[in-house]
Parts: sequence; C-alpha cells; structure tokens
Amino acid sequence: MAETEGCGAHIEVEGLTLAYGSGVVLRDVSFAVDRGDLYIIMGVNGSGKSTLLKSMIGLKPPVRGRVLYDGVSFWDADEQGRRGILRRIGILYQKNALWSSMTLAENVGLPIQEYTALREGEISQIVSFKLSLVGLKGFEGYRPAELSGGMQKRAALARAMALDPEILFFDEPSSGLDPVNAGLLDDLILDLNRIMGTTIVIISHDLDSILSIGRTAIFLDPEAKTIIARGNPKELLKESTDPKVRTFLTRGHTGRHSEGA
Repeated sequence: MAETEGCGAHIEVEGLTLAYGSGVVLRDVSFAVDRGDLYIIMGVNGSGKSTLLKSMIGLKPPVRGRVLYDGVSFWDADEQGRRGILRRIGILYQKNALWSSMTLAENVGLPIQEYTALREGEISQIVSFKLSLVGLKGFEGYRPAELSGGMQKRAALARAMALDPEILFFDEPSSGLDPVNAGLLDDLILDLNRIMGTTIVIISHDLDSILSIGRTAIFLDPEAKTIIARGNPKELLKESTDPKVRTFLTRGHTGRHSEGA
C-alpha cells in the first residue's frame, strides 16, 4: 500500500497514476485528507491539478492506484457504490456549470430531484434555504445571465450544497472574480468548513486564497509529475527550500485576509 499522511482520513489517494493515452500526467501520487480539513491542491498551470480532481470525483479512471472515501475504493466499487459516494460530495466547477435556461431555483433543485424522492414544496424550501446561505435569498427566479460573476459563483455553490454533502470540491473557485468577490467566496468557504464541518478540497493556483484559507496542501510539479511538497501553505512559504515551491508561494500576494484559517 502506498504511504499516506494523517489518520482517520476522509479521503485517501494511494499511488495514483493518471495519463491521457501514452502521456503520463501524474505518477504515484499519494495523500490523505482528514475529516473536516480544508485541503489545497496547488501548482502552476499544467501540473495536473484538474486531472487529479477528475479522478477524485469519478470523471477520469486511473492507470494505477486508488481513491478511497472512508476506506471504500471508488474505482473498485460497482455502479451503485459509486453513486452512493457521489451522493455524499458536492462540486463547484471552475466555469460554474449552471444551466442557462434554468432559474437559480431550478438549478439548485436539480440534484435534489435526481437523488431524492422529496416533494416539490419540500424541494422549494431547501432551495430557498441554500440560496439564503450564500446571500442570494430572493433571487430564486433569476437566470444565471442576469447575475454578476460573483453571484453566479455563489449560486453554483448553493447547488453544490444542495444535498448537504460531507465533502465539497472546488475547482479554481476564484477564477474570473475580482479581489472583493474572491474574498467573499473565501469567507463562505471558511464558514462552511468551520460551522458545518464540511471537508473541503480546493484546486487552486490563487495565492491569496491558498495562504488565507488553506490548512493543508500539496504542491504538484509538472516536470516531476508528482507531489514535491506538502504541509501548511504558510509554513511552506517560510520553510521550503525548493525553488519551485518558493517561486510559486512568493508571487504577488495581496493579503486579501489579515488572518488565515
């Protein structure tokens, strides 16, 4: 078994190798995400962050290795087992992936309709509650195109939260946002983690978010095609002697938050 870190892991990645055809993207990647952690997968563009995310959420099968949720291997499970795991996670995609033809209420209600047998009135109540959690109470009838970029991102987060997931995945959550809205989204992520105890995994190269809210992190290197550093981002900033890690963590931090997680 590949070596992993931590104990009582919510998610374990063991010896994962990912490729497109004959081109290896990542090799022998191993790490563990503890329950309730706020975990950052960081690295420059092309380091394999998004490919790793795809494998963790069931979109990209590995060449070798396993992804385990509470000890259950996702890629070794049958279809029913995989659906059961996916029922426990929520995903905020980089491009939001909201249906443009649907209202916010319809977008947020879609996974509830798909995975539960709740009645329309019950779904409506849950949708309104989720939208209120992200500051969009009263916007149920709006369509995505009628909202700002920051509001669209929060609507996508409400949908990701629709089924009360144990785990939330974020793919470059601050992409396309101005510093103010990016900071507000960081605050929402911190609240979900602190108040609700949600395990959160964030794919990011946004230095402000990484240093502000990251508690644990791994750094993927496109040349080594694996993890070359791991630990608390602020501690890595202070202590890492690897030039690639130091270059990544010392570029243009504006300090959106005065204190981190």
